[in-house]
Amino acid sequence: MGGRYRDSCCIENSSEFIFFPKFESALTIERDARKYTRKLSTLNGVTVDISRTSRIAKAAAVAGSLALLATGCGGSNSAADEQPASADNPVTLTVTTFGTMGLDALYAKYESQNPGVKIQATNIDTGGNALTDWKTKQAAGAGLPDVQAVEEGWLGQVMAVSDSFADLRDYGAGEISSQWVDWKVQQATDDEGRIIGYGTDIGPMGLCYNADLYKKAGLPSERDAVAELFGGDNATWEKFVDVGKDYVKASDEAFYDQSGFVWNSMVNQLGEGYYKADGTLNIEGNTQLRERWDLLADAASNGLSSGQTQWDWGKGQAFIDGSFATMPCPGWMLGVVKGQIEGAGGDAASGWDFADVFPGGPANWGGTFLTVPTTSEHPAEAAKLAQWLTSAESQAAAFEEAGAFPSSLEAQQSEAVTGANELSKFFNDAPIGTILASRAEGVKAQFKGPNDSVIQEQVFGPATIALDSGTDGQSAWNDALSTLKNLDIK
Repeated sequence: MGGRYRDSCCIENSSEFIFFPKFESALTIERDARKYTRKLSTLNGVTVDISRTSRIAKAAAVAGSLALLATGCGGSNSAADEQPASADNPVTLTVTTFGTMGLDALYAKYESQNPGVKIQATNIDTGGNALTDWKTKQAAGAGLPDVQAVEEGWLGQVMAVSDSFADLRDYGAGEISSQWVDWKVQQATDDEGRIIGYGTDIGPMGLCYNADLYKKAGLPSERDAVAELFGGDNATWEKFVDVGKDYVKASDEAFYDQSGFVWNSMVNQLGEGYYKADGTLNIEGNTQLRERWDLLADAASNGLSSGQTQWDWGKGQAFIDGSFATMPCPGWMLGVVKGQIEGAGGDAASGWDFADVFPGGPANWGGTFLTVPTTSEHPAEAAKLAQWLTSAESQAAAFEEAGAFPSSLEAQQSEAVTGANELSKFFNDAPIGTILASRAEGVKAQFKGPNDSVIQEQVFGPATIALDSGTDGQSAWNDALSTLKNLDIK
C-alpha cells in the first residue's frame, strides 16, 4: 500500500519530517564496505490511515531517535532447532504492514489452516511512518516483528543491512521464484544472491478521473475517450497540463489533488531519478528532472492543484465535493480512493472511473515485500506465512480487497483479477485488472539510492507543498537544494 510511500509520502507539516543522520551514516558505511552497486527498482510507496493514527508512529519516531544513538543491530536466531507449529506447540507470529495492502482478511484463514499459529498483526498508517518504525527497531536491535513488510522505496536502505534479514532461499524461495515477475525477485536479491523478501504487489499506474466532472466541464467522459484525450499511447505530461488548464478554465476548479503525487510519478518514470545507476546523486544538473519540475510549477501556478493534504483529502470530502477531478493512481491507490469516498459518505455514484492511460508512458509506484528479520524466534514459521501471503491465491484476494495488483504471474491471469469485483464496480465497472496489466507493460526498474525516500519526503515534499501554496518554481527548487545540502545527503 506501497504505495501503496507505499510512499515516499510527504507530510503536510514540515515540522514532522524526521531524518536519522547516524542511521544513514551507518548504512552508508556498510554499503560502501560491501561495494553496494546493484541496480534496484524502488519506487515510492503508499499509505492510508486504516486503523491507527499517525500520532503512534510519530511517538515511535521520537523514541527511535534516542534509540538510534544508543545501540546497533541485534544478532540473529538459528532455525535449526525450530519445531513446526501445532496445537501442542503453539506459535505466535507478529506481522507489521502499512497502508492498504489487502492482507488483513487473510490472517484468520491462515490460522484456521495452520493449527497452533496465532497472528498478531500491526498496521501502520503510512509508509513513511512505517519506515520510521523499522529504522527505530532495526537500530535498536529489538522489537522487530517476525514478518516485516518492506516498501520498494526503502530497498536502498534495507539492502545495506540485508544480512539482518533471513535468506528465504533456506525456506524454498529459490525453487518458486519464477512465480513472480522477474524484476520483482531481482529487487529482493542482494549482491550476495540472498533473497530477503517475497514480493506482494506492484504499482502500475493509470489515471483516476471523475467522469461527471469531466462531462460538466465539456471534456470527454467515457473511459476510452479520456485515454485518447491525454494522447493514448503517446500521452505526455505537457498534454496532461494542457488538459488541466482547459478543465480549470471551464470549471473554475482545480484539476488534480496536489502536486506531490504528480511529482512522484514524474520522477519515477525517468531512466535515472534522484540517483544515477552508479549510486551517485543526480539532482543538480539533471536537466530532465528540472524540466519536469518547471512543468509542475507551471501547472500549480495556473491553479491545476487543489493543494490537498496527502492521505487525508479533507477526510475524503474532496473526492465528492468537486475539489478536483483527476489523480495519478497505481493499483493500490484505487482501494485508498474507495475508502476515502466511503468514509466521506459517498459511494459508487460519486462518478469516479479509471482510464488506461498515463502521461509519459508506463510507470510504477510502489510495491511491497514480506521479509523475515533474523531476530525472529520462529523464522521457518514466519517464512511459511510470508510465502503463503504472497501466493497467487492470496495476491488475488488482496487485489479484490484493495486493488493491490499482483506481482504473481498466475494471480495476474486469475478471474479474481481480470473479472468484476467490488472495486471494479465502484469505479463504474472499469476492467481494473485488465487495465493494470496493460499499464504494467513496458515498466522498467529505476535505480533508487539509499536516501531516495528521504529525498522524496524531506527535500521535495516541502517543495511541492510550497508550489501548491503559491511559491514560484525557482524559489521552491532553490529551497529544495538548500534542504538537500543541509541534510548532507549522499
